[in-house]
Amino acid sequence: MNKVLLTIMIVLFASNAFSYSCPMLWEELDYEINLAKNSGMSLDKIEKIQKLRDEGVKAHDDGKHEKSEDILNKALKMIKS
Repeated sequence: MNKVLLTIMIVLFASNAFSYSCPMLWEELDYEINLAKNSGMSLDKIEKIQKLRDEGVKAHDDGKHEKSEDILNKALKMIKS
């Protein structure tokens, strides 16, 4: 019984620790922004994407991880289109 409880606790804590990927998303976005600057994408579009990136980081810092992921994913979709 103790092993079962221990296993459940480990799974719960591990899933909380890995449930938010905000930092990975904005690192990917930083990489994509650098590529976009070198590929000739319009500066206006890059600025819009950069603003979304900054909003996503701020939401993460404010503890709004789901909102942060939504914003960062929107920016990634925009830059890859």
